[in-house]
Amino acid sequence: MNWTTAVEPAGGARIDYEGATLQVPDNPIIPFIEGDGIGPDIWKATRRIIDAAVEKAYNGNRTIHWMEVYSGDKANVKTGTYMPEETFSIIEHYHVAIKGPLTTPVGGGFRSLNVTLRKVLDLYACVRPCKWYRGVPSPMKRPDLLDVVIFRENTEDVYSGVEWQQGTPEVQKVIEWLTKEMGAKIRPDSGIGIKPISVTGTKRLVRMAIQYAIDQKKPSVTLVHKGNIMKFTEGAFKDWGYEVALEEFRDKIITEDELWDMVKAEDGVTPTHKEGAFSNLRGGRPAGDPGDRIVIKDRIADQMFQQLLLRPDEYSVLSMPNLNGDYMSDAAAAQIGGLGMAPGANIGDRVALFEATHGTAPKYANQDKVNPGSLLLSGVMMLRHLGWQEAADMVEKSLGRTIEEKQVTYDLHRQLEGATLLKTSEFAEAIVENMA
Repeated sequence: MNWTTAVEPAGGARIDYEGATLQVPDNPIIPFIEGDGIGPDIWKATRRIIDAAVEKAYNGNRTIHWMEVYSGDKANVKTGTYMPEETFSIIEHYHVAIKGPLTTPVGGGFRSLNVTLRKVLDLYACVRPCKWYRGVPSPMKRPDLLDVVIFRENTEDVYSGVEWQQGTPEVQKVIEWLTKEMGAKIRPDSGIGIKPISVTGTKRLVRMAIQYAIDQKKPSVTLVHKGNIMKFTEGAFKDWGYEVALEEFRDKIITEDELWDMVKAEDGVTPTHKEGAFSNLRGGRPAGDPGDRIVIKDRIADQMFQQLLLRPDEYSVLSMPNLNGDYMSDAAAAQIGGLGMAPGANIGDRVALFEATHGTAPKYANQDKVNPGSLLLSGVMMLRHLGWQEAADMVEKSLGRTIEEKQVTYDLHRQLEGATLLKTSEFAEAIVENMA
């Protein structure tokens, strides 16, 4: 392919699909966006480690051919725009890409460069694993009990961008219609935002979460919602999620209600299918045996925050609307050491974009100082998405071993007694040296 802003690397081949199955050659071309601020530092370290792992794991028989594409400050310098149209086309063409953090330009016509990428490419699932690595400082007594993967819907909810500013003629029209035609009671000095949650958006997210649980042999999928208050949006998310599970995965799943139906009446608890019959026991595990089936359950969002603190080992895959997912993923990341150790990906039906979950930290730009862990672990997610489990395992184990040896960057060094302070590049070399 001949691109205007990017150059296709020689010797590489395109990742493609056969039906719904990803077809990955031994020499895939993978686009990358370096990112702004600390992006160049953490990308250089991440690339060094991933390349070394692929080389070692497959004895040189597999190689990633990296292709730089542009977004953010570097794109603006090179092309005069922060988000070249060609960037969307390139990522869509090659199906898998990875990116560093991006700064949204002030007054640049973009709400967010990250959100723009997700919307244009229809990357409807934000996937955020939160898993603790031994030696990483954590505020929790038992951070090892938390090992969850959050599937956050990316395109709907209050993040849809449908809103009107207080005091404008447009918002007055909306308020007038809502009050006169719909009988709503709204203060006239309000701003208005719309919270759309659709059958389509919900079912495709929950479908992906359940399929992930099946593929990765996870024990449960929990639908997280605020349906006790927002019955026709978040409550509908829960209902439609159960519909997907029961209609499309019947032989692979069992609902929590069905597990309770397997329990004999004991201690005054009567088995029943009725909603809410065991709400006072929601935090506990049903006594029924799910066998090799995945348990589908649901939790109210505010209760789920407590569950992650008090009973984290009872949850594995969480699926939720956009705003819940934003809060929940960052809160879970705090339990395992913070965003510096929290990877992420935005995934659609045909495109997967892996990315650091933190910001650009411009005050540390070009200082070779910061922890590349978030982007590196996003790279691990990418390797698993390709089916290159051996290389992914090698990176993950070597990262853990390096942290256990207390060879760390400044963010962890200041929290670990007796640690050795490393630059970003030195941390990368230590990880490479620790690869088996």
